[in-house]
Amino acid sequence: MDLSELTELSTTASDTSITKSARDLEAVYDIPVTVSAVLGKATMQVNQLLKLGRGAVVELDRKLGEAIDIYVNNRLVARGEVVMVDDNRLGVTMTEIVKADRSL
Repeated sequence: MDLSELTELSTTASDTSITKSARDLEAVYDIPVTVSAVLGKATMQVNQLLKLGRGAVVELDRKLGEAIDIYVNNRLVARGEVVMVDDNRLGVTMTEIVKADRSL
């Protein structure tokens, strides 16, 4: 067996395992998940919260241009940037995938 035959076998085996993995995942494709994009957080006392009115500004813990956190089902999965989708709609583009800590 020469190198080209070995490469072809390896590629075919790899394609088959990818196809099988994709088929295995089809069962979960229709499960709904909640996706949240968190611009930042703030901590305040209840009396401060109650004093907020229309037009009040709540200062967040993030700086302008800093990446926002993207959560799926309350688990941090990525960081990204806010983008304009239409004239009046916002979206998020993922710029970094956060590796899961499997020790939890």
